[in-house]
Amino acid sequence: MSSRPSRLLRWLTGLLVTATIIGLVPGTAAAATLPAAIDGQAMPSLAPMLEHVTPAVVNISTKTRVAVSNPYFNDPVFRQFFGLPDTPQERTEQSLGSGVIVDAAKGYVLTNNHVVGGADDITVTLQDGRTFKAKLIGTDPDTDVAVVQIPAQNLQALPLADSSRLRVGDYVVAVGNPFGLGQTVTAGIVSALGRSGLGRSSAGGSGYQNFIQTDASINPGNSGGALVNLRGELVGINTMIFSPSGGNVGIGFAIPSDLTSEVMGQLLAHGKVQRGSLGVQTQAITPRIAQLLKLKDSNGVVVTGVNAGSAAEDAGLQPGDVLTTLNGKPLHSEQELRNAEGLLPLGSAVQLGVLRDGQTRLVTAKLRQIKLDSVEGGQLDARLSGVRFSDLSDDQRAQGLYGVAISAVQPGSRAARAGLSAGDLLVGIGNQRITGLRMLHGLANVRLRQLVLVVADDDGSHYVVIN
Repeated sequence: MSSRPSRLLRWLTGLLVTATIIGLVPGTAAAATLPAAIDGQAMPSLAPMLEHVTPAVVNISTKTRVAVSNPYFNDPVFRQFFGLPDTPQERTEQSLGSGVIVDAAKGYVLTNNHVVGGADDITVTLQDGRTFKAKLIGTDPDTDVAVVQIPAQNLQALPLADSSRLRVGDYVVAVGNPFGLGQTVTAGIVSALGRSGLGRSSAGGSGYQNFIQTDASINPGNSGGALVNLRGELVGINTMIFSPSGGNVGIGFAIPSDLTSEVMGQLLAHGKVQRGSLGVQTQAITPRIAQLLKLKDSNGVVVTGVNAGSAAEDAGLQPGDVLTTLNGKPLHSEQELRNAEGLLPLGSAVQLGVLRDGQTRLVTAKLRQIKLDSVEGGQLDARLSGVRFSDLSDDQRAQGLYGVAISAVQPGSRAARAGLSAGDLLVGIGNQRITGLRMLHGLANVRLRQLVLVVADDDGSHYVVIN
């Protein structure tokens, strides 16, 4: 009986030796681990690159004091009866996000506006555990970019890559602090470039959009974190996700490093972004408009208005012109034109392809700063006659608010009957988020069958339909 196990053992041993020789089973020295090299080549790993990247990605926590509206506490008789103090009631809101150190010597950290905008207290925690109170240098709600500064030594900063050289299919790595779990790394590829028209999500959003889309997992808390290439260079700032459920579904978006670099430069120099405008109103080309203008297709946008004294007027643009190209690239939508105005530096020369009377020519216009103290609603749409819109104050911007203020509403007007009041904020028209007077002014003469406004007041946001 003892001979059977011996023969079986010798057979299994021979099989193992044979399998080891032909490479089916790893040798005993590395039976439990992957080999350090294959054919003399080291196994690929992101670890060496991440050793230089992760110290530059920080955790950002904020505290914001928010006034609590309570009709009982607002009643002086109620307060006097119960002996309540006259000080306003407040609650403190806390949030978590990420940031990227981009200047080690000066302690500058890039992040999202929606991470730090309006915060009363900003705390930055480094990978090595050090914690610092941060100073807010500036924010730009229109691109969702912000810069804070920490008084720290021995920092590690990330170099900025040329994001214009990214290609769909390039490998990228996202680093951040999702759900407050601590620093986390995910990997994926560039899924698409130049994404726009995404609206606003719970994780952020912006008025001027030129996003990198990636399938690297981006979750709540990753906002403001780094998207890097395989050389460890910053190609984007993670900012938002697209998700029906609120969780990651493989569709995340990052702000390109070229854009963040430009915005950061202006925030450091001026504390805000100075934008220019062509001073032109446009409209998408519908099949009916294409037929009226005798166009072969619906490519481009049609000029519906030109502001007096604007860059567009100086360039010779006229209502009825069709803008077909922008800086040598086909122009597909009004959003692309608005993006160019909002994302290019003030004074930039913009080359436009113009189709007029069947002839195409190129014109050049320089983006010019426009100063608008207010906008009369009747200039935008007859249904808004009697309404005056003004820009938000610096205090309102500092609180993280966006939109435009409704500074006056004529009694008895359509807007008044619909419920608009002075002091309300206009934050959207239909699905278009409004970030300021310049954007609102750019919507002049856009014909909407139903005028649906998104308005914010002391009770929150709600829709107002003006017939």
